[in-house]
Amino acid sequence: MKIHEYQAKQILSKFGIPVPRGSVARDAEEARKIAEQIGGSRWVVKAQIHAGGRGKGGGVRVVETVKAVAEAAREILNMTLVTPQTGPRGKRVRKVLVEEGLAIKQEFYVGAAIDRARQRPVLIASSEGGMGIEELAESSPERIIREWINVGLGLPAFQARNLVFGMGIDPGLIRVGTGIFTQLYRLFDSLDCTLAEINPLVLTDDNHLLALDAKIEFDDNALYRHKDLLELDDPYELDPLELEASRHRLNYIHLEGDIGIMVNGAGLAMATMDLIKQAGARPANFLDVGGGATTEMVTKGFEIILADKNVRGILINIFGGILRCDVLARGVVDAAKKVAIKVPVVVRLDGTNVQEGRRILAQSDLDFIVAHSMADAAEKVRRI
Repeated sequence: MKIHEYQAKQILSKFGIPVPRGSVARDAEEARKIAEQIGGSRWVVKAQIHAGGRGKGGGVRVVETVKAVAEAAREILNMTLVTPQTGPRGKRVRKVLVEEGLAIKQEFYVGAAIDRARQRPVLIASSEGGMGIEELAESSPERIIREWINVGLGLPAFQARNLVFGMGIDPGLIRVGTGIFTQLYRLFDSLDCTLAEINPLVLTDDNHLLALDAKIEFDDNALYRHKDLLELDDPYELDPLELEASRHRLNYIHLEGDIGIMVNGAGLAMATMDLIKQAGARPANFLDVGGGATTEMVTKGFEIILADKNVRGILINIFGGILRCDVLARGVVDAAKKVAIKVPVVVRLDGTNVQEGRRILAQSDLDFIVAHSMADAAEKVRRI
């Protein structure tokens, strides 16, 4: 689960990591009042969406009058912000973060993530923070410092110091920098995060370290242990079709292609997406109905796939294991009778009771295109 920058900073502050003074606004007048409360002579107005690259897309403004704060908020709010991470459709801005402007001497990168190859958390740091950290990791990996964590021991002080020294922080701030890493890992571990990132961590002209921007993501599978974190979820940040799918226990991700897919199993979904690409088309979605799919779930899956106007065909690819092929076939037939399907539907079944499943499809009087293998399904998708 992703959260907004202002929410991430609230969490950082609770763990003792310093952040700039600021607050979130939902309209221009509220933004103006926040700027007056902060005081000073410079403010930053930042769009709040679940995507990076907001500055490049026009979603971050530095202004020098309270009036300009309100004007910037008015311009940013309700705009559709397109960044490299939003895709071409962009995301609508419903909130802005108004913060004090800081005089910045140096920018660093600080983060905690899961290294899935090593199966353990890793703390990452660099003396070069900011918008180009991804490019830096590609072009100059030696500038990225990493410390892998033994989860049984936590973060020892020597590893935190290694990171701080590697970043080249002023010797007078070693203790403060070590404390930031210690608290960041404590946050990451105790809240079951998959990512906790400060980019940039800045050194101000008056020698203070502050988290100028932050991103936190939580492990969805651990949220049952953190009921309070569920309140931070913003449904507006989800694709409307993805939100609807989640309400019906369907694993759905909206993509940019033209062939809708329905499968049972994440691995099979990935293979089916490859199949569609090899056939010269593009998958319009990832939809896993799971092993316990009901007729209602299959029906809702059809409705969600067909709600995407780009879909010109559907591929149903089912392996009958936990979910028998005959049960799935009856569900598909019942769902097709309830939903107005006006595009070709290719169905490939294999596994338990596959012959009975194919018989049900053949006798349904519905215009299914039955495939008998993955290769056959690819050929039939190619002809759609």
